[in-house]
Amino acid sequence: MDWSSILTVIMAILVAIGLPLALRRRKKAGPQKKEELCQHLREMGIKAFLIEKGDNKEKIGVSRSSGQRSEGIIELGDGNIDFINVLSTTSQYGVHYFIDYLVRDPNITGERKLKKTSLLRKKSPPLWGKVVAIEWKGDKSLAQSLNFDYSLEDMLLRSALSDFKGSVWIFPEPKHEYARIRTYYSLPSLEAFGAINMIAKHVRSW
Repeated sequence: MDWSSILTVIMAILVAIGLPLALRRRKKAGPQKKEELCQHLREMGIKAFLIEKGDNKEKIGVSRSSGQRSEGIIELGDGNIDFINVLSTTSQYGVHYFIDYLVRDPNITGERKLKKTSLLRKKSPPLWGKVVAIEWKGDKSLAQSLNFDYSLEDMLLRSALSDFKGSVWIFPEPKHEYARIRTYYSLPSLEAFGAINMIAKHVRSW
């Protein structure tokens, strides 16, 4: 048996052992993430309520074939964000958690084909430098609206970007009359939540 075959067998064994462990860990951690986030939002003065498992909103943007699962829905009492879906994704590399901020927009079901839109960071120097600018790319109409909102840009550049691990992604879900604003899971600061709320305002008029 050559080295490539041996490595393939070893990788298969590691995946077989690691995936069940990751699934067990997800069962324990998932509900805690939902409750942790809900409590955090309440402490910031935001009206947040846990919704019982089994709500239809758990299905928005969730694909079980890719290892995604909703850990639960949080309803918000005011602002531009209607609900929050806490998600987990399991792979051979472990379990990762995300937050989908759900924004209802009946206009999203029109004939115009909408595209995913993402936040890009520009650094100086390019690889390891400080973030000096941001740009939204994707759906032309939404990206243009977001790029011209200089108060949002200023808020993101000042401090909110440090709350977002990775990027911010906006996905249209016309089948459900919602759009999803996705971030990696983290407990947002009041300013970061304010930035998401401003993004949601643009999404409502998409």
